[in-house]
Order: sequence, then structure tokens, then C-alpha cells
Amino acid sequence: MTAPLALTMGDPAGIGGEIAVAAWRAGAPLFFAIDDPARLAALGAPVAEIEDPAQAEAVFPHALPVLPERLPKTPRPGAPDPANAASVVASITRAVALTQAGAAAAVVTNPINKQALREGAGFAFPGHTEFLAHLGGVERAVMLLAGPQLRVVPVTIHVSLAEAARSLSGAAIVATIRILAAALRRDFALPAPRIAVAGLNPHAGEGGAMGREEITIIAPALDALRAEGIDVRGPLPADTMFHAAARARYDAAVCMYHDQALIPIKTLDFERGVNVTLGLPFIRTSPDHGTAYDIAGQGVASPVSLIEALRLAASMAQARARAR
Repeated sequence: MTAPLALTMGDPAGIGGEIAVAAWRAGAPLFFAIDDPARLAALGAPVAEIEDPAQAEAVFPHALPVLPERLPKTPRPGAPDPANAASVVASITRAVALTQAGAAAAVVTNPINKQALREGAGFAFPGHTEFLAHLGGVERAVMLLAGPQLRVVPVTIHVSLAEAARSLSGAAIVATIRILAAALRRDFALPAPRIAVAGLNPHAGEGGAMGREEITIIAPALDALRAEGIDVRGPLPADTMFHAAARARYDAAVCMYHDQALIPIKTLDFERGVNVTLGLPFIRTSPDHGTAYDIAGQGVASPVSLIEALRLAASMAQARARAR
């Protein structure tokens, strides 16, 4: 990398600060935190305030580089406070701006609390993914969950199961898989990615006996993608897609709704899963867990998912640089 990774603060009442400090101590790839230096120093880390991301490399071996984003209220572990919401949002927007300017190689986000952001900063987005799409100026961003054994993408994300079935469309499937295929080639160095696609219904509809979405929506979308030269397989029964032999036959799986995608990857390796947002003009990864208020402040939070997110962001940045 020619630039460090930008790590956002996340909800200051959660475990973001603890795992940031632990990731730095564990020798994660070069990063700087956009955070309140006082709260990170209180966690026992040697902290070095920086004014520019270019200063991070020099201090990283002996101190955690921090680009200051100060909090108006001292956070209490496990107690999200809307008073700090504006600083949390500012941390994200600064990370994106620095990455788009080339001062940072990628954005890595710590978990947020959407309700606290809504109450304190008028946050109008369902989650990180949608906010980052807004900041990146794109209409559609794709959520990829990546782990050592599986990469998986849901077509519909933060909607009810009933709404997911109602809103599913061939256009959404085509757009999602185009973005995924391009990202696998550019950011994961897979020149000919193989993509498995799940059906919506049990047994992929079983020829229409258990639902017709596979026939009327999914199959025509996949035919259109094959005509573009994208290697897609399906629609496949979701209950047989995720055992070891099946996973060996594809590079990423596309599912029709949130839990169809997230259950298998979190079951296979809960700690090392990474959330990646595809389709943005910058790289973004995140640990695949929440704020963990129940253990915040206890010093027991595992930094493994954050370390994996930092490593994947660094790898994607290197692959993207080579692809230019």
C-alpha cells in the first residue's frame, strides 16, 4: 500500500476502541484511527495524534496514530449516547473523504448504533452500507460477507422477509451480480469468477411446485448475465449450496435475502467474517459483528474480525492498484 487504512471510531460506547487498540497491538496492517485520542489513551494504548494520514507510518511501530475527532461527552461502555452521534458520523465522512482523495487506501468501519445516530444526528439511513453508497454517489451498493471458507452476497438486505420476496426483481439480481463479478476480478484478483446463485423457495421452487420466482425472475436474470459472459450457476437449492464440496465449485454465492446469506457464513466462521461494501468508488470493509454493548469496557472483546477486515482491506487495495 502507498497509504494507510482509515479506521472509524464506531459507537464510542461499544467495543470499537478496544478492538482498535488490540488490533494495533497485534500487528495489523498500517492504519490510523479517526477517533478521540483521550478515549483511546484511556484504554491503555500509547497514542500519537497526527494531522495528516501520511504521518501514520512513522509513528505506527510505537504508537497508535489518531487523527482527532473529539467527543463532546465522555462515553460510558454499554450506554450509547446521542450526544456523540455527530462525531461518529463525522468520523465516517472524514474516512471516506480521505480515501477518495488518496490519503488513505481504504475505509474500515467500526460498528455503529443506528438509533443513537438517528436521535443525535438525524441519520436517515438503514445502515452503514446505504450511508456509504450516499457518500460515494452511487445508487446501488452490494454487501459482501467474506470469510476464509465462503464469500456470500444477499440481493435484498435490510428488509423484512415478506418485503424481500415482494421486492425481488430480475433487475436487482442482474445489477448485484454485475457489481460482484467486477469486484471479484478487480479487488480479489479472480480473472474468471464462478458465482453460484440460490433460489428463493425451498428446493429452488422444485419446478414451480413450491413457488415460481425461480422460473419467472431468477432464471431469466441469470440467462442475461450468461449472455454477458459472467459465469453464473443456478438457481440452486439453498440447503445444498454450503457444504464443503459445494463451496469448492464457486468463488462467491448470491442469495435472495439477508439470513439466507448470513447464516451460513456466520456458522462456518463467526469470528473471522468481514463485511465488504462493493460498488463504491473506494474500498470499505468492516468487522462482521455489532457494538457488543454487553461486553464493552470489560477488556474481553476479540479483535479477530477487525484484524481480518484490516487485512482484507489492505489486500483489496493492493489488488486494485495492480489492476490499474
